[in-house]
Order: sequence, then structure tokens, then C-alpha cells
Amino acid sequence: MLFKERRAAALSYTAFSKKQLDVLSWWLPQRETSKFDGIICDGAVRSGKTLCMSVSFVTWAMYCTDGGSFAVCGKTIRSVKRNVATPLLNILRELGFEVREKLSANLFYVSSMGRTNTFYLFGGKDESSAALIQGMTLWGVLFDEAALMPRTFVEQALARCSKENAKLWFNCNPEYPQHWFCREWVMKTAEKNMYYLHFLMEDNPSLSPKVLKRYRTLYSGSFYDRFVLGKWCATDGLVYPFMSDESMAVDAPSGDAEEYVVSCDYGTVNPSSFGLWGLYDGVWYRLREYYYSSRREGSSRTDEEHYQGLKELIGGRKVARVIVDPSAASFIEVIRRHGEYNVVPAVNNVRDGIRKTFTALKEGRVKICRKCGDALTEFGLYRWDSSGRDLPVKENDHAMDDIRYFVSSLEEEDEGIIAFAVI
Repeated sequence: MLFKERRAAALSYTAFSKKQLDVLSWWLPQRETSKFDGIICDGAVRSGKTLCMSVSFVTWAMYCTDGGSFAVCGKTIRSVKRNVATPLLNILRELGFEVREKLSANLFYVSSMGRTNTFYLFGGKDESSAALIQGMTLWGVLFDEAALMPRTFVEQALARCSKENAKLWFNCNPEYPQHWFCREWVMKTAEKNMYYLHFLMEDNPSLSPKVLKRYRTLYSGSFYDRFVLGKWCATDGLVYPFMSDESMAVDAPSGDAEEYVVSCDYGTVNPSSFGLWGLYDGVWYRLREYYYSSRREGSSRTDEEHYQGLKELIGGRKVARVIVDPSAASFIEVIRRHGEYNVVPAVNNVRDGIRKTFTALKEGRVKICRKCGDALTEFGLYRWDSSGRDLPVKENDHAMDDIRYFVSSLEEEDEGIIAFAVI
């Protein structure tokens, strides 16, 4: 009886939409949808998929077994804690569960009727993450943003779900139509015996008309189709079409910045592009740049000559770090040998980095100053590959890469594993 009461409380926790209520209750034995082996929810960003799915996942787990092991997976451990675990545990407390956190052991305990189920949180950041989940036996697994995880990690987690009544839970925002998750799961829901729901922003009743309007104006091109309309669509045209607007180039702020950072895309035959970034009132400005093309200049430069260009760009300022293309091992070594700057290898995930850069530029958290002429030129040339690979053409991308390295560094997330137990 207590489970029924708490499920009823969850259903009335807020003004859930009809589609969210469907997610919360699809697994109930009296519903026809309980015959499915799992659920897939895709669609627009901020459409309310994660909240209702995580509450439903735990409620189902507590209903179906005692002493079982479950997994909750996100792209990184930080993102799964922020996007899933933290709001989920707060809701469980409000629903009357006693939650105890054992931070030293990376455990969360939630008490209810003497039952104990363990939920392990995983970050599926890259191919090596699959090793984290090997050897486990799971009753069920929840994937938050499944399309951002490597196929090997997802399939390893699915292979762990060997219990007879195990169920699979996926949510994600769409990517390109050839993406493995679209081809193998979204397009094969009947074959996989999965319950499929497509979400729009309007399915999240917590979003006001003002917020809905802001999201609709935030994106354009393929990002609009994916994140606002929730379509699995191919990319085309300019990667950052809005940067063609002259108003997107700004004057550099006056005075010293609160912090300085440099980002570097290094090349020998290809151009080298370094950007000096300054933080002013919460906004990062690309203040100046060093852009050297051996083809344009008629001669190549050595690592030491590029290092002198880096020093001239910095001009005696105190920089927090110099972020460098991770493949530029020799240039990284030169910077380290001189011992003047803290050098760190860049995060080099192209699609994820472009997504973050697109949003940061559109929201005005990152701005490009007029003096950065080569970067502004590349914005007008940087295009999606028409082959359908969802990657940009490898041309006119050197400033684009160093800008992407910088933005990715602002949101770099930790890897790891944490667990919590429901009792």
C-alpha cells in the first residue's frame, strides 16, 4: 500500500504533463505498456524527460524487487550527478523516503519498508568507460543522454541486465539520422520491444511562455531542428550561421580582465591559431589572436618561433593556463620546458565541443572581438560535411578548433563512478 501512496504522491508532485504521466506509469502491471522490455524517450531539450524518467525508474525498481542492483548512466559522472542524482534524491526525500549520504564511500542510502536496492552511477565518456561496468549483474539500467555515450559502453551495460524481468530506460536529444542509437534503437522500437515517446518543449509544464520563446530563438539551423523540434536530422550549411551577422563581432572591453586564458590549435603545414581570452563580468572575450599560415606567409615556423608568437600574444599578462591541441606533443613540450605557463591538453570531442561552442556564442557567454579577423573569417567559411557524418569539413577550421578547445575547457567534467543505495 505504501508504494501505491508514494507513487500517487509522485504523480502529483507537480503539474506533470500527459506525456510525463505516461513515463511515470508505463510499467504498472495493469497497463498494456508493461509488456515492453523498456522505454525510449527522445525529443527537444528541456522537455521534461529526465525528471519524470528518473523518478519512474526508482519507483519501478522499488516496486519490482528487493536486493537488486541497478545502474544510472550519464555522459560523465559529474553530469549524471547534476542532472539525475541530485534532483532525484531531493524528490525522494520530499516523498517521504529517508535519505542518508555516505560521501566517503560514494553512497546514497534511502530507507523505505526495509527494502534495499543499489543504484550505481556511471560516466560513459569514452570507449574505455565500458570496463567500469563489466562483471555486474543488473535488474535495469537508465541512460541519460544515451546518444552522447559510446556504443560499446551502452552495449556493455545492456549485457549486464541478465535478470528475467529487467527493463531498459533511455532518454536523449536527437543527433544525426545515421547515429548508431537512432539506427539500432529509435528505428527498431518494435523489433526491440521498446515503448517509444517523443517529447516537445510543450510537454514540460514548468517552462513558461517566455522561456519557451527564449529557447526557440537560441538555436538555428540543424540545432533548431534537433533541440527545439526534436528531429533526428542531418546537418548542412554553416556550423555557426549566426556568426555571419556583423553585430556578433564586438569591441574589446577596456581595462584588465579578471582572468586570462590562451587556447591553441597548432599546425606546421596547416595554420596555427592561438586566442587570448579575457574574463569580464562573467563573459569571456577573445581579445587578440596569433594566426600564422605558412602558405600565406611563404615560410614555415619552428616550435620555438611559435612559442615566441605565443609570448607576444600574451604580452606579459598573467594567464591561468594555455590550452593546447592534445596532438601537438612537441609544442606542449616546448611550453613546459620554458616553464613560464601552465599548459594543459585540450578536450577534443568535435561534436560535443561544437554544441557547447554554439550555445556559448548564441547566449553571449563567449564573444569574439573585432581584432580577431582570422577567426571571424573562418566563421563565414566553416561548414558541415555534406556526407552525413555530422562532422565539419576539415578546412578553415584552425581558429574554430582553438575556440572549441577553449569553450570545452570551461565545462570540462570529471570521470568516475559513484553509487547510492535505496533501502
